[in-house]
Amino acid sequence: METIYLNLDKLAYWQEKAKPNVMALGFFDGVHKGHCEVINTAAKIARDKSLSLAVMSFFPHPKTVISNGKVHYLMPLSEKKEKLRELGVDIFYIVEFNKEFASLPPEQFVAQYLLNLGVIHAVAGFDYTYGFRGAGNMDRLKADSGGLIDITKVEKLEIHGEKVSSTCIRERLLKGRVDEIPTLLGHPYEVECIWDENTLKPTPYYTLPAPGYYEVTLKNQIGSIRTEVIVLETGEGKALKCLTEIPKFMVGSLSIVWHRAIKEKRIFGWSQLLSDISNRKYMLNFVSKK
Repeated sequence: METIYLNLDKLAYWQEKAKPNVMALGFFDGVHKGHCEVINTAAKIARDKSLSLAVMSFFPHPKTVISNGKVHYLMPLSEKKEKLRELGVDIFYIVEFNKEFASLPPEQFVAQYLLNLGVIHAVAGFDYTYGFRGAGNMDRLKADSGGLIDITKVEKLEIHGEKVSSTCIRERLLKGRVDEIPTLLGHPYEVECIWDENTLKPTPYYTLPAPGYYEVTLKNQIGSIRTEVIVLETGEGKALKCLTEIPKFMVGSLSIVWHRAIKEKRIFGWSQLLSDISNRKYMLNFVSKK
């Protein structure tokens, strides 16, 4: 898969190199089941037309640019790229989302970022919008292209009456309901971390669950262990602590696979954390001596 970072300075260069393609449009944070429906639909059309499959996403999240809002990302671009590669995407366009890009009229976005990049068929979710203040949508995209781009609008995917979305996945994380996420995401939520034998530090652009105890799997390329971790609220944000000793073979990069919350109580300070860990160690020692 070819990854192309697009901004106004590079746009003309990539327009000249573009070939006819089918493109899936969206932010695709988390690449959940709804996103996969959009991308798989585009992939089938691309196969039927013997064309390349392209995906166009944006970074940073539009909310951070338009309203200076805080966004709880589900994954970094590196993981998103890997997921798209697994789905058979040929070209991944990452558009730099800034105020200049946000101010483009819908017709100009379609001309510069779709038509001039070789798009002959665009696929997106029913609620996809584009252009200044989101004035463009899938019902007008064909007209904005002068009839040159065919359109497929993918209807919303619902599970148990709820629309599958990145927002509902974030909400579950922030409420600690990690056991419900596989139904929406297609697999348990994972967070990549660095462990230096002292600190378990998440890499950027992941969202940690609500403070509390969780049953998890720690894994890397060598092996895995089932264990428990605590998510702790500190003055600098959330921190992680494993309740068991992490094997030496996991030093460096590892992933946390979140299975379920194991206690309802919330923890808000290191003193409570240290007390809990001390009590658990005491109980383990007491049991081992009996």
